[in-house]
Amino acid sequence: MAPENDSSVTEFILLGLTQKPELQLPLFFVFLAIYVVTVVGNVGLIILIALNRHLHTPMYYFLFNLSFTDLCYSSVITPKMLMNFLSKENIISYMGCMTQFYFFCFFVVSECYVLTSMAYDRYVAICNPLLYASMMSGRTCVLLATTTWLSGSLHSAVQTTLTFRLPFCGPNQIQHYFCDAPPILKLACADTSANELVIFVNIGVVASGCFLLIVLSYVSIVHSILKIRTSEGRWRAFQTCASHCTVVLCFFVPCVFIYLRPGSKEAMDRIVAVFYTVMTPLLNPVVYTLRNKEAKKSLLKLKDKVVHSQSK
Repeated sequence: MAPENDSSVTEFILLGLTQKPELQLPLFFVFLAIYVVTVVGNVGLIILIALNRHLHTPMYYFLFNLSFTDLCYSSVITPKMLMNFLSKENIISYMGCMTQFYFFCFFVVSECYVLTSMAYDRYVAICNPLLYASMMSGRTCVLLATTTWLSGSLHSAVQTTLTFRLPFCGPNQIQHYFCDAPPILKLACADTSANELVIFVNIGVVASGCFLLIVLSYVSIVHSILKIRTSEGRWRAFQTCASHCTVVLCFFVPCVFIYLRPGSKEAMDRIVAVFYTVMTPLLNPVVYTLRNKEAKKSLLKLKDKVVHSQSK
């Protein structure tokens, strides 16, 4: 995707998370540790689900997709941020910025749809258990996943085209640690009101629509859970949803705060963005492995196999 405008800007400067030199090195090690744990955790969860036949269920199929999405969009943002902590000139090329923006939008929107699909899976499992096998067949899961990736790609292409067709001929300092729409639009030497409206509507439809569907799913789920007679049954049903609810809140709340509120405070936006660009991908494998009995059992079995094979 080559730039097709009258931009004189060939590169941008990312101002980063902070401009205080004394914080750069400590933050580098903090975010490096988070990124390493994120990669190891998500890759481990992907391998665990792929190798264990007991986890070849719709819930873990979507969790596989979620881990892959988290791994990818974390890798789109964090490595460049780590490099900038150690560099005095935090430069990113025009094409590099466009590429980062495209893949960031792609994976974030895909995450919205994956989380919504997981909510639907839990809704069917708890509210219509007798129809679960037919409603969540392999074909349905593949269709939902395919729709997720195609929708993410289309949304990202639209956002990237609208943003980078604008002319950039003046300042090139992006008040952020990655190429995101609001700070990039501030640098355009043209009227961006139409772009801002399209981005607001687009993100509003995707994020708010997905969040509303998830909330409606959980209203029905809670209603069904309260009908369960035994406290043990209710607790077990709540546990299957707790992990998903935690990830949903940590992902959607910062997104809504940044993109769907009037005005923008750059320093606050950068801090809030850390939650869904860095912390949510870390949270996913931790929450799903520590709070899920099946995942923990499978992990222990895999560990025992590895230990047993090494002892031979």
